[in-house]
Order: sequence, then structure tokens, then C-alpha cells
Amino acid sequence: MIRPLEPRKPRQKLRQQLRQQLRQKSQLASSRKRHTTGQLSIGQRGPGFAWGRWLGSLGIGVLLVSCGLGERPSGPDRPTVVVTSTILTDLTQRVAGDEVIVKGLLRPGDDPHLYEPVPRDTVAIERADRIFYNGYNLEPGIIKLIQSSGQTAKAVAIGERVPALTLPKQGATVPDPHVWGSARNGMVMVMAIRDELSKLSPDDRAAFAANADRLLGELQQLDQWIGVQIQTIPAAQRRLVTTHDAFQYYAQTYKIPVLGTLIGISTEEQPSAQTMARMAAAIRQAKVPAIFAETTINPALIETVAAESGVTLSPDKLYADSIGVAGGPAESYVKMLAQNTRSIVRALGGHDRPFAPSLAPASAPTPSSVPATPR
Repeated sequence: MIRPLEPRKPRQKLRQQLRQQLRQKSQLASSRKRHTTGQLSIGQRGPGFAWGRWLGSLGIGVLLVSCGLGERPSGPDRPTVVVTSTILTDLTQRVAGDEVIVKGLLRPGDDPHLYEPVPRDTVAIERADRIFYNGYNLEPGIIKLIQSSGQTAKAVAIGERVPALTLPKQGATVPDPHVWGSARNGMVMVMAIRDELSKLSPDDRAAFAANADRLLGELQQLDQWIGVQIQTIPAAQRRLVTTHDAFQYYAQTYKIPVLGTLIGISTEEQPSAQTMARMAAAIRQAKVPAIFAETTINPALIETVAAESGVTLSPDKLYADSIGVAGGPAESYVKMLAQNTRSIVRALGGHDRPFAPSLAPASAPTPSSVPATPR
């Protein structure tokens, strides 16, 4: 028979104390091990001993599960990775799953070339356990912030695991930062993310590997699908004209030459009237069926070129430097590449069909093992 309890803590307060105990990483190894939550001592006889026995008769596990036992540790107990571009944030979240807190600095539609950090970015970078950024000077404002904050030791340039193609800029040759344009490069980036997360949280290595394998399989199929889709465009029409020079990796991998771009490697550049006139003339001569605006750049200039050259401006803008908004056709890296390909194929006279990946395993290229840090 259970005797009346002496004055004890309300049940709600007990639950709050148990939650606090769990957040502090205490675990119930056995019913005889002593744990203290506030004034309640589990496994120690005292005023609340009968209350503990009564909980045991009801099945203490049920109550503790309802309070959070068995759930993943709360935010502060997981490492935090701060990520720059939306593309890299998406890939990192896919590989990290629930094992790591992933915080992206940029939002869908933000231009990494032009992004200026705000105070909350400084706080996020200083508190991060690891920082993933693209590199090759894609995000100059954030790279300067990382350098000035003294956080370069925990920063990793994931995009620099991909050997860079080059582009001219102001009379010099510089690395092209738009490495994600090829799904093959995306696979290299995924493996780099997997390896870096495994160093950060070794206990979760198996989860990172499983998540990465699923994503690598999807990217391998995407790579093959893009190649097939582009080849459905008639050879004479297989020419790409975009607003800025962000599709070199895509063009080289999938055999669709870039006829020209209005501006160069960075969206901060502005074309001259002569550049626009030359572009219009080249488009007329090549007789391309359509040219493309981009989602992160004002379309006014490319609209002018389309009008002067008498060519169609595709109604579908290309996603160059950022994924799309949640719920849209390009809300992830995989969907972004698929959507761009479908837009290009439709506008240039190819045979459009959706990308439908299966769950096949991947065999991926081997990435560099040397991490890069801000220069």
C-alpha cells in the first residue's frame, strides 16, 4: 500500500527539472545511480522516495520519454556549422541531417558577389564550430568578415576542393567560383562536406556517410540526365547566352558552348554600350533561338539585348548564384540544376522531360584532401 506523500514538488516542476537534467547531458544509467535535479535526488531516500516508487510502478520510462528522454539533444548540445551561399547551405543540410545545426547566412535570391554582412553574421561566425564557404572569392564580403574576426582556422572553402577553371577579370586571370554548375563538382563538394562534418562530430560519422551516399547517388543520376537532355537540342542551336559568366562549368561538362555573356565573373560589373552592341550582333549572326536572364540580376540589360538582336528572351530565368525559394521549382541544389536544364532545353528546341531519380548508390570522384582557408 502506498502511504500518503509528504509535501512534494508539483508534477510540472518535476518535469521541468528532468528536462534541465537531460539538457545538461545527465543520463539515467540505472535506477541505483544518483542524479540530482534541483532538490529531488533519484536513488536517494528522502521526502520524495515514495513518489519515486510510485512513478516506478506506473512506468517511469513513459513519463521521461514525454519529458524528452530518448530525443535528440537540444540545440546547444549539437555542433553548429555556419554556411555562406544558399547552394552550399542546402548541400550541408542534406549531409548533416539532424546531427548538426546548420545556419545559412544568405537567403534564397541573395547574390553572394554583392552580399554585405550584417551584425548577426558576425555573431554567427564567432559562435560557429565550423564555417563552410565557397571560396574562389565568390563571397568577398563574408570572406573579409571571416578574416577580420580571426576565425580562419575553423573556416573551410568547400568550393576550392574543385580544381578551378579561369576567367578574365580587369586584365587578369582569376579562378571561376561557380563550381557548382556541374553536378560532378557538386559530388566533390558533398564528399568534402561529409569529411569535414566527420572531423567535427566523429560519433556521427556513419550518419553523415549514409546521408552523403544518398545525395551522391542522386547527383550521379542528375549528371547523366543533364548530359542526355542537352544533346536533344539541335547542334546548330546549342549555344548559351546569359547575363553573367556563371555557367562555364555547366557548359564545359555538358557540351553546350557559351556564346557570350553581358558581364563577366561578378554581378557587380556593368557592360558598356559597345559590349551590348557586340553581343546583339553575335546573337543575330549565330541565330540562337533564345537567351536567358538570371534570377539574382536585374533583367533590364538582357532585355535590351534581346530587343536589339530580335531574339526571344526565355520566360524562364536561370538560377546562377542561388537556389530558389522553398516550395518553388529550384528550392534545392538538385532541383536548381534540373530546372535550369529544363529551361535551357525548352528554349533552345530540345526535348524536355522531368528528372526522376531512383535510389541507386553512387560512385563518385575523389576530392582533394587539403582544406582551404580564406586568403
